Amino acid sequence: MTSTPHISVRGLRKSFKIGPSEINILNGIDLDIEKGEVVSVVGESGVGKSTLLHILGTLDRPSVGNVLYDGQDVFKHCDKELAAFRNSSIGFVFQFHHLLPEFSALENVLLPSKIKGTPPAQAEKRARDILDEVGLGKRYVHRPGELSGGEQQRVAIARALMVEPSVILADEPTGNLDTKTADSVHSLLMEINKNKGITFVIVTHNEKLARQADRVIRMVDGLLV
Repeated sequence: MTSTPHISVRGLRKSFKIGPSEINILNGIDLDIEKGEVVSVVGESGVGKSTLLHILGTLDRPSVGNVLYDGQDVFKHCDKELAAFRNSSIGFVFQFHHLLPEFSALENVLLPSKIKGTPPAQAEKRARDILDEVGLGKRYVHRPGELSGGEQQRVAIARALMVEPSVILADEPTGNLDTKTADSVHSLLMEINKNKGITFVIVTHNEKLARQADRVIRMVDGLLV
């Protein structure tokens, strides 16, 4: 008996209106991702990698097609229900961190718990434990401007883990880092996958790092090849 894929994409298309013109970004994507799998998505700039990631993360709706999580079509939900699903199931890691500069590392990691309504004492203990896990146990009170690029990305990863996600979507998570730091951050992502069984979809231009995934998917002109 075949198990239901963790994420299943069928006939996915996305287009945008720019004036009188319509620009097609995704041109009919079918994709299954298993629970606990690490999938890298590679391809030239502008082929639709980030658009695909945004739709998988329910940050944007498709023009046509379906995205199913554990067999449930998430885009049948209203925006409020989608936001609740996203806040409880999906972690995001972006190239430029999106940390709040006036907040400490600990306060940045705590943000998802405030949205979720987790009791403060429980949330702070979890945030400290996660920062310990990602190697930032001595950097709780440091603000982003006082952290290196690799440390800032580790804070972003810790923040993504706060929601106890079943999947983490990472858009060029090492694209702004030097080679040595990029290797260490990517190793951390692989370690989290191994220890926690979280599904990862990682968009990257780094072919060397991409090959460490369970599967590499190449995109060309809005299609998987």
